[in-house]
Amino acid sequence: MYREGPPRQKGGAGEAEATGRNPTDRANCGTKRHLLTDGRGIPRATVRSGANRHEMKQLAELLDAVLLAPPAARAVGRQLCLDRGYDYDQCREAATARGDAPHIPARASAAQPWPPPGHPNRHPPRRRVVEVAHRWCNRFRRRLVRWEKKAATSLGFIQLAAILIIYRKLRHTRAPFG
Repeated sequence: MYREGPPRQKGGAGEAEATGRNPTDRANCGTKRHLLTDGRGIPRATVRSGANRHEMKQLAELLDAVLLAPPAARAVGRQLCLDRGYDYDQCREAATARGDAPHIPARASAAQPWPPPGHPNRHPPRRRVVEVAHRWCNRFRRRLVRWEKKAATSLGFIQLAAILIIYRKLRHTRAPFG
């Protein structure tokens, strides 16, 4: 066809460096930060992927990236609150296989449209904790724009930012876990 480039391989050349065509920035290379937090917004795990990758494909890797064991399990088990982008059976299976109870709001469909604006179910309040943690990561200017060419270097700076967030969050707390 006219103006059609050569076919590309699945995954692309940038997958090894966690880059991909950004759908919101004229297809420039970009990255996406996936963040897992506890109930207080403290980062527990972080993963990078290309900007063109769907979040649901990174959930299993994100859940496996947790380095510290969670606090003692409660009678109800660990709760995992996700947004509508994870409303797939594959995500629910990945969460339950790791001992988490997933809480995922349903995606909009013809049978079940989105709640109207201002309705409490439109944006569940538990998701706010993760959004605040992403804003804390964005305060580190080096993390807002990726300048590193290697994925390992970029991930190292993200983990350093997470360590600083944890330190600042727990600095005035007597018992950090429990």
